[in-house]
Amino acid sequence: MGMNEQDQMNNVTANDGALEGEAAGALELEQKLAQAEAQAAEYLDNWRRSVAELSNARKRMAREQEETVRGAAARVLERLLPVLDDVDRAFANVPPEQANSEWVSGFRMIQRKLEGVLESEGVTPIAAAGEHFDPHAHYAVTYEEADGLEEGQIIAEVARGYKLGDKVLRPSMVRVAKG
Repeated sequence: MGMNEQDQMNNVTANDGALEGEAAGALELEQKLAQAEAQAAEYLDNWRRSVAELSNARKRMAREQEETVRGAAARVLERLLPVLDDVDRAFANVPPEQANSEWVSGFRMIQRKLEGVLESEGVTPIAAAGEHFDPHAHYAVTYEEADGLEEGQIIAEVARGYKLGDKVLRPSMVRVAKG
């Protein structure tokens, strides 16, 4: 029995070593699993950030493109305003005997079409006569005394101003009353 006892002792020691090896292997596997889970969480987080950045970049590009288009439209509309001014001045100087001619009527139709184009694009005239001076919408050409008007009230409009939405395309040139 001496040999069997020795063999049993060796088997127990071997089993203990195998169990320790398995425990070490399981611990190593748990560490690798934890590392893999941490790395997967990091990849997922980076992916989510990338998706959010891409979405934000698309929105920013769309907004910038829209602003560029609006800016280009505003520049074109702004360049049409002196043409409208010239047409208005021409009609102010039509001789009375030609006021009802077909030629003048044809140009009045052109004037209405030009005004219609500006209006359809959101261009509106800025109110001036009788209003109080607003430095954001008006440009004071003169500052003069005027009977019956309080200080800062607009006496007359020298050149009409226009807005595109809330943005001033061109301020109204006005004469302003001094108190």
